[in-house]
Amino acid sequence: MKRLIECVPNFSEGRDPAKVDAIVSAMSTVPGVYVLDREMDADHHRSVITLAGEPEAVSEAALRGIGKAKELIDLTKHSGAHPRVGATDVVPFIPIEGVTIEDCVALAHRTGHEIWARYRIPVFFYEAAARRADRVNLENVRRGQFEGLRQEMKHNHDRQPDVGEPKLHPTAGVTVVGARKFLIAYNVNLNTSDVAIANKIAKAIRFSSGGLRYVKSMGVELKARNLAQVSINLTDFEQTPMHRVYEMVKREAERYGAAPVGSEIVGLIPKKAIEMAADFFLQLENFSPAQVFENKLADALGGAPPEARKDGKLANLARPFLEAVAAPTATPGGGSVSALAGALAASLGQMVAGLSRKKKSQAAYADRLSGELDSLRRVTDELAEAVDRDAASYDAVIAAFKLPQGNAEEVQNRESSMQAATKRASDVPLAVAEHTVALFERLGQLDAIAAASMRSDLEVARYMAAAGARGALANVEINLDGIADSAYIAETRSKIASLRERLGNAPPSTTA
Repeated sequence: MKRLIECVPNFSEGRDPAKVDAIVSAMSTVPGVYVLDREMDADHHRSVITLAGEPEAVSEAALRGIGKAKELIDLTKHSGAHPRVGATDVVPFIPIEGVTIEDCVALAHRTGHEIWARYRIPVFFYEAAARRADRVNLENVRRGQFEGLRQEMKHNHDRQPDVGEPKLHPTAGVTVVGARKFLIAYNVNLNTSDVAIANKIAKAIRFSSGGLRYVKSMGVELKARNLAQVSINLTDFEQTPMHRVYEMVKREAERYGAAPVGSEIVGLIPKKAIEMAADFFLQLENFSPAQVFENKLADALGGAPPEARKDGKLANLARPFLEAVAAPTATPGGGSVSALAGALAASLGQMVAGLSRKKKSQAAYADRLSGELDSLRRVTDELAEAVDRDAASYDAVIAAFKLPQGNAEEVQNRESSMQAATKRASDVPLAVAEHTVALFERLGQLDAIAAASMRSDLEVARYMAAAGARGALANVEINLDGIADSAYIAETRSKIASLRERLGNAPPSTTA
């Protein structure tokens, strides 16, 4: 399996192209690493470089960039609109393919120790790699910036680095290393130079001040353009979409007599985020990602993502999974099929919500339908991933069953492994059942605001959700027969009973 990560090191240099070229050149010398993008901002006095490749190769490339930045950037002579504590300010690792967030955490920790070993630059860990709860948020680590941190380190134990001596490198400061999901750096520029307005808007939209989940933001003065900017980090664009953030910035700006005059993306952005924004703002009827030329071309070449393949070849899309289920192997089996049934139900719910919100008859419910659409997208993704998780959990049971039992120690190890694997094989379908029962209920609530013409589709979705839930519960129950933990069994059976009660006998008809 291909292992692919992204790394987006931020360097405190945005005005001298020669220095940025030298840093990029140093990182480009590592085989198998791709420099996908570079962004320079003179007002922020900051550059953002996007790398991708195998984890260890990307780590080495980042290390070489950090070494070159140490040579070229002197923070004692640096000033810019963006907060910073290091010449290489922040180095996040992001899982893309064949790599987990836990893998990226381990890579961040190894890289952090290597930064200190090679360059004597102290390191803080943040986000998923944080070793202290107060360092999960990057703004806490960067509080006071280079100058403030330099003073605090002298007397405040809570401001000591995770790796290295309790003092800054004289010119390179510290480097903050972490692991996180894909982040969208998104800035909205205002038609005012008053940075106080940008700060008020930033406070209103960021999660830490009671605003939108997965949003971090601050006000920034763009002196060169005589504008104020709301600088935003969007840490989960699927749960808090970019278009929702823009709309909230726009509404908040109106309170102060201001308005957006443009927005910008720093670095790269997932295609899905743009498609979601286009669908929202244009209110496209019957929009499908398959209408995007590049998606269609990739599909013709055999490389399109599943969401881009709604092109009339549905039998061809379904057949590989059908053949895998039909094959005389234990997986994928009933648990995976149950998860897929739930994912199909959630997808059909998306269709109902997406089409209903574009009909004039449902205009009063457009905002609620948009919220339902976002929620159903997340449920679809979760259940789709459970298709593989269920198969993997049962494969682990088979692997434990095949462990040697030649002596007492091996017998005990085999039994312990089988018990752990069987619990996992029960936990996965139980989670599917919980998601699909909640989905079943959500689809029932959607009936009140969906277009009348969509109700047969909604009824099918509810039947599929109920089927997925009942199938998942059947898988949980059969796995309980192989578990010795009586407390676990009792707790699980209680959950099963509660879920069955919520399901009832059958989905009531939505077409009556």
